[in-house]
Amino acid sequence: MADDDLAYLRLIRSRRVGPTTFHRLLNEHGSAAAALEALPEIAAAAGVRDYAPCSEATAAAELRAGRKARAQLIRHDSPLYPQALRQIEGAPAVLWLRGDPAWLAHNPAAVIGARNASSLGLRMARGMSAGLGEAGHTVIAGLARGVDAAAHGAALPTGTVAVLAGGVDEIYPAENASLAAEIAEKGALISEQPPGMKPAARHFPARNRIISGLSQAVVVIEAAYRSGTLITAKCALDQGREVMAIPGHPMDARAAGCNQLIRDGAQLVRSAADVAEALLAQSRRDPAPVRAGNIPPSHDEVAPMNALPLRPGNARDCGGPASLEARILSRLTPSPLEENDLIRDLGLPASTVNAAIQALELQGSLMRLAGGRIARL
Repeated sequence: MADDDLAYLRLIRSRRVGPTTFHRLLNEHGSAAAALEALPEIAAAAGVRDYAPCSEATAAAELRAGRKARAQLIRHDSPLYPQALRQIEGAPAVLWLRGDPAWLAHNPAAVIGARNASSLGLRMARGMSAGLGEAGHTVIAGLARGVDAAAHGAALPTGTVAVLAGGVDEIYPAENASLAAEIAEKGALISEQPPGMKPAARHFPARNRIISGLSQAVVVIEAAYRSGTLITAKCALDQGREVMAIPGHPMDARAAGCNQLIRDGAQLVRSAADVAEALLAQSRRDPAPVRAGNIPPSHDEVAPMNALPLRPGNARDCGGPASLEARILSRLTPSPLEENDLIRDLGLPASTVNAAIQALELQGSLMRLAGGRIARL
């Protein structure tokens, strides 16, 4: 008899049972129900006393929470489960989804990058995502601030999927709640965590493997040398996915990771057309995964959960001239940027931004160039 949802959830939510162990137990015992029966004996043989699998009441509560969140449970054995993700090592046993599951298999491509993205990086993310959407690709990202949020926003008209670290009803960061609601309406939100689970630092690397596992290719736009973005790139390499990167200025720390990926063999791309062309070429030959050397571990994923960014357009976020000057510098790179584009990105009055730019110019932190452009020194 086929397993029911309760048996599946009980097995994956049992103590010390992760995705890899889940699949091994399923293969050894033939069903989740049989594996659950065997678990106490297996645990005892491993020296774990008084082991009890996840209770039926706990699994039933998760199902109720999913219904309350208007989410759909997609099991690993479901025809709705994306085939590309099913093929990765340690594939999620279950996915909770809000939205349309069809987007999971609609030529997905990931667009990811820095949380503290520059204005140029945000513009590139929007252009890349809009172009990929027009070319028939679902844009995958992690709903993080910066590049991820810009990518999702630009892909809303054509379809986008946000992979969450916590439950599908626990949006992080909170500033992206309205964006998440639009994605659930026009695309899909997914997570392997139970509804109601708040995201913790340990969840983000696991989330990253899903982003790359769903995708035909991972496009990296601005990534520091030590960043969570590079964890996703490494997952993609391990999974045999294409890794592509936008080059950046050598003096911009936010481009160090991208430049390193390109140096070590990732494909340099400049636009969505480059990505689409590369994916078309890939479909005409046997896949050959990029090998990009040693990517260092991330320190970004353990950042405090309350480290929220400043929100453009909110007067209380200005925090005085020093705070605004820091925001301006965070958006600039040594590559010139149109001053009007910076003002639009900040969402503040032009007079306010111009005064801060002048102060930064006097401090020697930036310079004005011909044509109304500015660059960070």
